[in-house]
Amino acid sequence: MIISRTPLRMSFVGGGSDLPAFYREQEGAVVSTAIDKYVYVTINPKFDQRIRVSYSRTEEVASVDRVRHPLVRASLKEVGITGGVEITSIADIPSRGTGLGSSSSFTVGLLHVLHVYKGEYRSAEQLARESCVIEIERCGEPIGKQDQYAAAFGGFNFMRFLPDETVVVEPIVCRRETMERLEGNLLTFYTGITRSAGNILREKQRAIAASKRKQQVVSEMVKLAHTLRKELQNNCLDAFGELLHQNWLLKKSVSEGISNPRVDHWYELARRNGALGGKLLGAGAGGFMVFYAPRDKHEAIRRALHNLREVPMRFEPLGSRIIFVH
Repeated sequence: MIISRTPLRMSFVGGGSDLPAFYREQEGAVVSTAIDKYVYVTINPKFDQRIRVSYSRTEEVASVDRVRHPLVRASLKEVGITGGVEITSIADIPSRGTGLGSSSSFTVGLLHVLHVYKGEYRSAEQLARESCVIEIERCGEPIGKQDQYAAAFGGFNFMRFLPDETVVVEPIVCRRETMERLEGNLLTFYTGITRSAGNILREKQRAIAASKRKQQVVSEMVKLAHTLRKELQNNCLDAFGELLHQNWLLKKSVSEGISNPRVDHWYELARRNGALGGKLLGAGAGGFMVFYAPRDKHEAIRRALHNLREVPMRFEPLGSRIIFVH
């Protein structure tokens, strides 16, 4: 048996610039971090040559082509495993529609155990790039590239997305005290709303591709990513909340469906009670909200958002790891 543990991620500014509709025209950039919430994938030899896959449902089939889960089917084909395996997955957070990149974390973790099962080594770069191929090219998901690289590399990073399809992952280097203070100033709440990111991202790509004005909006978000990196490298958190707030306002203007009246209401409640900035994580419309606020404002924000479930999250320095081999 082999088990991988792959982190989810929290993206702060620049989201959307990792979509091909944008980065193929001009360079994208995102600031994000891996978090201490994980997807676990196991693989074990099966007594017969069938394939058993267990996730939110259980499949047992005679061949790879009969596997219904598209990411599992494509990954098995990519790695060249034809049968005789049992694959299971569990996650710390609901697996879809939460804005934490769970689909990409699952794909990275799955590829990791499949390669190790075959006795093959894959670097973080290789796992991320192969996961992009599986999700975007093989399965036709309308997603960007930041989630795969966050899951594979881990850490707090500035990522650049180049027109030639290259992704450059640059760790943000600052004092440990700066990261600890930033981590302590963040509040994360689960809205209870899950949604499929696919339709939102398809609309976002269409809007960016069709409108120079929308492209300019995303360009402004990229500038915010560069500014945030510089501020953090200078160990300055004074602008973090305002940059998060500016990014959220820009993000909402890219396409309809990113926010909704309930989300706007929660956001304004948090702002009125001391949050300096915040955003919905992921594509939008639901999932998790993160806010940046001085610690002495946290209790007021919690009271204002008492109908939402707070989920503490910490930064994770490591990417996908094999944690058990027997």
